[in-house]
Amino acid sequence: MFDIGFSELLLIAVVALIVIGPERLPKVARTAGHLFGRFQRYASSVKADISREMELDELRKAGQSFKDSVESAARGVERQATEAEYTVKDEVSKDKVEDALGLKNEQATPGQVRDGELAQAKDLVHEPPRPLDWGQTSDAARSETKSPTSSDNQEKA
Repeated sequence: MFDIGFSELLLIAVVALIVIGPERLPKVARTAGHLFGRFQRYASSVKADISREMELDELRKAGQSFKDSVESAARGVERQATEAEYTVKDEVSKDKVEDALGLKNEQATPGQVRDGELAQAKDLVHEPPRPLDWGQTSDAARSETKSPTSSDNQEKA
């Protein structure tokens, strides 16, 4: 650290012995040793803090890149799911149109449907009901769970 040799340390010790005196030299040396130890501990704690901060910064960068890759993958999956949903809806709609025109019973292919017939068939086809929210019941389920009416009681009697 300071590049001090043995001869230089010996010279410092002799000068300290002369200046401080033999009675106070052990106490001064002990104090100097304690101060030097504190300085070394402080320097090592600063080094540890700096290395810890550098590691945390690297972890933050890695976490951010991982988060970005996961979000990108999630967007890709969401986009594919949406495309699949639209494809399924189109296929179901085509099946309903074919059923409405009676094409499945005949030997005609879907490509043989004319535009006017397709528009007419689309008017006949209804959209599927929207899924129920949690806690809601459909009208059919409500009618099944109703208590027997007076007409039901009369039929039983």
